[in-house]
Amino acid sequence: MKTDIEIARECQLKKIGEVAQYVDIPLGELELYGKHIAKVPGRLIDQKKVDESNLILVTAITPTKAGIGKTTVSIGLALGLNRLGKKAVCALREPSLGPCFGVKGGAAGGGYAQVLPMEKINLHFTGDFHAVTSAHNMIAALLDNYIYQHREEGFALKEVIWKRVLDVNDRNLRCIVTGLGSKADGIPAESGFDITPASEIMAILCLSKDLDDLRRRIDNIILGIKIDDTPFRVKDMGVGGAITVLLLDAINPNLVQTTENTPAFVHGGPFANIAHGCNTIIATRMAMTFSQYVVTEAGFGADLGAEKFFNVKCRKSGLQPKLTVIVATTQGLKMHGGVPVEDIKKPNAEGLMEGCNNLDRHIANMQSFGQSVVVAFNRYATDTDEEVELLRKHCADLGVGFAVNNAFLEGGEGAKELAQVVIDTIENNPSKPLTLTYDDSDDIKTKIEKVCKKIYGASSVTYGKAAEKMLLRIKKLGIENYPVCIAKTQYSFSADQTKYGCPTGFNVNIRDLVINAGSEMIVAIAGDIMRMPGLNKSPQAERITIVDGLIEGLS
Repeated sequence: MKTDIEIARECQLKKIGEVAQYVDIPLGELELYGKHIAKVPGRLIDQKKVDESNLILVTAITPTKAGIGKTTVSIGLALGLNRLGKKAVCALREPSLGPCFGVKGGAAGGGYAQVLPMEKINLHFTGDFHAVTSAHNMIAALLDNYIYQHREEGFALKEVIWKRVLDVNDRNLRCIVTGLGSKADGIPAESGFDITPASEIMAILCLSKDLDDLRRRIDNIILGIKIDDTPFRVKDMGVGGAITVLLLDAINPNLVQTTENTPAFVHGGPFANIAHGCNTIIATRMAMTFSQYVVTEAGFGADLGAEKFFNVKCRKSGLQPKLTVIVATTQGLKMHGGVPVEDIKKPNAEGLMEGCNNLDRHIANMQSFGQSVVVAFNRYATDTDEEVELLRKHCADLGVGFAVNNAFLEGGEGAKELAQVVIDTIENNPSKPLTLTYDDSDDIKTKIEKVCKKIYGASSVTYGKAAEKMLLRIKKLGIENYPVCIAKTQYSFSADQTKYGCPTGFNVNIRDLVINAGSEMIVAIAGDIMRMPGLNKSPQAERITIVDGLIEGLS
């Protein structure tokens, strides 16, 4: 089969104005970025139309390191819905350069279910990630300067919380010392870098409802703790307006198209293992304004992205999906069923069914939010008909919808079965009113423990010294009403990435807590998860190049 990038190049792209016309977006409102990309202003959002639209969430079982194909299913489902005569678009996250040049090679879908132009989307796109990086690091520079310029007046911070960010996997930047050199070079201090998708600015961008809300949240960011134990915020430096200016273009959603020329909004990009893992609220509501069905996704497995989609994004925005799709593959299920990784492409009915324990917990978790569930079986060439029927029967026994997705090979035609099951479920058995895992009034420990025990299956939660210290600070600041965003490995329900399947009875250790007063959530760091990834021994960058003027190696 042709590579993703070969398929993408062969697609005849329409001008973005034609794509916009399909869903009645006024041409005069588009801010063009070339022929095939545009930004759409947030003022076009119509709440009445949002309320009438059908939102579909796509999530997945616990992924393998090769992924599950969730984005391909999301795009394919939108294509399938359009093939069945429904007006459907997808609302996705933007790819990060870190994983693109590290492991994944890209995150714009695959095969005949992609968003295009994939090279631009996977690389610099409209500059949103660079705007977030610049805004974050501008705050860091302004903070260092503020401390430097006001030190003789007696100003000092006993603790600086704000780090820097970069959209590159670089383990050497996790812990650094700044301000070395002469007195004129700054004040020496320990610091570090997170990857841009972990930036609080990224979370703020994704959770803001409009420009005014963006400015309010930026002003509220806590940068450090003063000597009198009170917080020092962006608004104390008087630079909130300047930072908002850097994000003035980035806040507007990006409009692109699929391999079948249907509209797609691609906007925002927090990771689900170290952040809340969802695209922007603005883009989701924009998509719902202009379409009958909107397919959106949440990163990694349902224990991460989907949990945060409901407990953070839906809690903040009032959005509620009519249905949740859980993506599963035979390879992923066999891995969770104890089959060695080198053998997961081979037929193994016993290992497959053992791995269904992982799927079943994700189904139960989604149902605990009141969601109706459909399982999308993302088919690969090595899968057998027997394996497909085993899964179909298993889902039927659970009373859960099931459909095979062949969008990778066949585009929208290969997703029609899934699309029909989704339509039937929404019309005949839509989701119930949303039930969240915890209440706003619960304290932070209770919120963390409810997620760990109800969603992950943990039996206990412990806290490191740094976390205990932060719990006291959170209580003193009076922000225990914030939701929690747990940063943990994506490869297990537990905080131990080697525990595949459906582990129970384990402990989750919360080693630290990060106060995100701008995005209004508390990030809990579980286990040994890192907010700045490293590169592997053979990163994808070794295979990305230009041949005869064309980019190769993206996928």
